[in-house]
Amino acid sequence: MTIRRMMAEIDGDFAVFLIGMRLNRPWRVDRWGPLALAMVRMLGDLRKGSEPGFLGAVLGLPVSVVYWRSYAELEAWALKPKGSHARAMAAFAQSGVEGRGDIGFWHETYLVRQGEYEAVYSGMPPFGLGAASKLVPVTPERTSARQRLYKKSSSSVETPLVNPRLPD
Repeated sequence: MTIRRMMAEIDGDFAVFLIGMRLNRPWRVDRWGPLALAMVRMLGDLRKGSEPGFLGAVLGLPVSVVYWRSYAELEAWALKPKGSHARAMAAFAQSGVEGRGDIGFWHETYLVRQGEYEAVYSGMPPFGLGAASKLVPVTPERTSARQRLYKKSSSSVETPLVNPRLPD
């Protein structure tokens, strides 16, 4: 059986939301456990498919990754007054956990322009961005990460993304 390398492909811009916690006192399950369970419930609600713009998620501890069609749709979900995020934030605020030092809580949001990303999978079921978009076979001209990050312009001149830390 030959395993084909696949790459994620998504039309248009999208947003990536990373959210996580740091277990400063891992033995205090009573403090971080409810937060972890709230994340499981929120992602479960999102996976039911009723939220516009939700593309997919990878649940993890200490980091979960959530893919959205746009930041506006992520924000609309997060600010929904009676939504699962609002309920989780209210429970977190009432728990008194914040400021005690038992856990650290963080999130980061990235806006990704069409074609300015790279994701490859080998021997994997659909995962991450590949599960949130579509998977297509890696072609001979796109075997390296650098090649997948290049865009072809209408004049067919390759224009690399500007990142001085990417080696040639």
